[in-house]
Amino acid sequence: MQTNFTPEGLSSDPRMPASEKILRTCVHCGFCTATCPTYLLLGDELDSPRGRIYLIKDMLENGKPATPDVVKHVDRCLSCLSCMTTCPSGVHYMHLVDHARAHIEETYTRSWHDRLLRKVLAAILPYPGRFRAAMLAALIAKPLAPVVGWLPVIGPRLKAMLALAPSRLPTRSTMEGPQGFPPPAERKRRVALLSGCAQPVLDPAINEATIRLLTRHGVEVVLPKGEGCCGALVHHMGQEHDALAFARRNIDAWTAEIEGDGLNAIVITASGCGTTIKDYGFMFRNEPAYAEKAARVSALAKDVTELLETLELAPIRDVAMPIAYHSACSMQHGQQLKDGPKRLLTGAGFKVKEVPEGHICCGSAGVYNILQPEIAGKLRERKVGNIERTKPMLVATGNIGCMTQLAKGFADKGATTPVVHTAELLDWATGGPLPEKLAQAGFADRPLREVAQVAAE
Repeated sequence: MQTNFTPEGLSSDPRMPASEKILRTCVHCGFCTATCPTYLLLGDELDSPRGRIYLIKDMLENGKPATPDVVKHVDRCLSCLSCMTTCPSGVHYMHLVDHARAHIEETYTRSWHDRLLRKVLAAILPYPGRFRAAMLAALIAKPLAPVVGWLPVIGPRLKAMLALAPSRLPTRSTMEGPQGFPPPAERKRRVALLSGCAQPVLDPAINEATIRLLTRHGVEVVLPKGEGCCGALVHHMGQEHDALAFARRNIDAWTAEIEGDGLNAIVITASGCGTTIKDYGFMFRNEPAYAEKAARVSALAKDVTELLETLELAPIRDVAMPIAYHSACSMQHGQQLKDGPKRLLTGAGFKVKEVPEGHICCGSAGVYNILQPEIAGKLRERKVGNIERTKPMLVATGNIGCMTQLAKGFADKGATTPVVHTAELLDWATGGPLPEKLAQAGFADRPLREVAQVAAE
């Protein structure tokens, strides 16, 4: 794509040269439209990656403030990044749309209710204590969701928030806070585990299972002092300053561990966080005090399944059952991790089914299912329908947002299909306890096989 940035325009913003390079990479081919969820649903060229690229180019190239039309179409983007997987020219759409969102926040005044909702989400979701209190309040208000939905202007979004809230809040885990978990036998590796922000509130069993699974296989796990939200939630709302502040705190916490007892990896169990942390190096490329440290952190960042593939897992429970694997967009498109989780689940004994239209987003996308509830709801219904076609006993996935979104979709259809994190299933297969969601769905625990028998197999 030909661009006409002036030298003054390129030098006016340190983000501009990278975005100009991305724009020049695009060749207008349109392959991205074939896999874009919003174009699939809405059929509007401006709701495709190619259409948004034209809008962003015009805005940035001419130094314009964002317009209502640009905001509407950029806001509808899920950042699922399916377009990046499809693009034959290697257009790094993620960095371009991130820049566009930041530019929107800097140059456009949203409606009062939109500003208020975004401020509330940014002030609550990244902080586990605040988020836990908000979820307790949501439990009380949840029965009022249908009535709230009729409120003018803000009703649909408030209804979506309450509908996504769990019917009960899990007990706070004892495996939270700065502490370490040594393996019972010889230590093979030492890793830091991202605790996260929303995940330990909504489903603390995920990190608990991960710690059991890793320590059982010789990996020491540490929860570093000072780490917290990765910054993804506010980053995707264009709040770049806050996103970088969260990232710096994590970089400092992990650097202390790296320079202390050392780390072989920084393990992440929420793939949405993983995509962002792996991008810290780019995010801090223009900040001398953090550029090198951020790049080091990004290089160490691993989804938990990436680390597990380097270990020799020892399944000792017969778990042969048909399951559907839902690959989160941040996993398959953001991190390009496609087959590893399925190999792990198959190796553990599960009968993994391929989901039709597996490349299409479920509609979760961070807080997208709150900010754009109508589009997110249509994508959720479509995804759940495709999963049900495989007739699975359960669904495995690697992202808490997808888990929440899919669970809502199954509940809407009156289905009891449990949605379980991949690490929980692998922990169970290798000797861990039956995941609570499976117990609630009526699954019986399966007996352990004799270690000798496993070895013989």
